[in-house]
Amino acid sequence: MSTDSNRDCRFLPAALGIITLAGVALLFVWDAWPKLFPARSHDYLAAFSLAMIALAFVVFRLVQRASLVDLAKALVLAAAFLFWAANQFWPNSPRATLFNDIAIGLFVLDVFFVIAARPADKQIEQVREPL
Repeated sequence: MSTDSNRDCRFLPAALGIITLAGVALLFVWDAWPKLFPARSHDYLAAFSLAMIALAFVVFRLVQRASLVDLAKALVLAAAFLFWAANQFWPNSPRATLFNDIAIGLFVLDVFFVIAARPADKQIEQVREPL
């Protein structure tokens, strides 16, 4: 792959991240002035931001050529964001609570992976270091 195409590939996750941040900015504008927006726009903006950051992170890991294990971890995190997005998008759905609970489970699993992957000797060092 040429240097230009590598640069283009690295630009994609950043561009998706910028689009996501714009969605978050609109969400905050909605918080300040909700009457400026159509009905249910908060649900759409929240779901959009969560889904976009999931996509951006998976694309980021693909561009990094992450190992299969790291890509699988990224997919777990992305799935958590997507289930959270589903909960935001369909808050009145009978499955909204299930979507939320799946998101919680996947976020907990993601953090567990981070904790479990840390070498035991590093964990012991951290405990002994003064704050």
